Amino acid sequence: MQLDETDRALLARLAENARAPVATLARQLGLARTTVQARIDRLEASGAIAGYTLRPGPQARPPIRATALVAIEPRSGPAVLARLKSLPGVERVHTTSGRVDLIVQIAAQTTEELDATLDRIGEARGVHSSESLIHLATKLDRAP
Repeated sequence: MQLDETDRALLARLAENARAPVATLARQLGLARTTVQARIDRLEASGAIAGYTLRPGPQARPPIRATALVAIEPRSGPAVLARLKSLPGVERVHTTSGRVDLIVQIAAQTTEELDATLDRIGEARGVHSSESLIHLATKLDRAP
């Protein structure tokens, strides 16, 4: 499915507030309410909108966040990924190119909890090395 300018504008408005009433979106975009509803339905059906979710604010998020840069042994990706999926503090795992193979985003309530999660990552069979970076302050966050 090809997205046009109106689809992109609608997606941008929904990214700002996924709970915005269709009538409000229509008014902001200068379109009929039925047109906006039809576009939302089409975007959902095509997979351009995969779903709607809650984005916790700072008060509801774990206070400690970190990124682990993980290098793994050849052909150990599935086993390492299975181990990472089993760790509740692991929020996201990205594959990457470069000196590391995985970027692992971690959240924890305490430094002890973070330390334990990092230990579990380092102990995983197939992990060659890891380096952790604790997030100090968020200066920009455009994630929907």
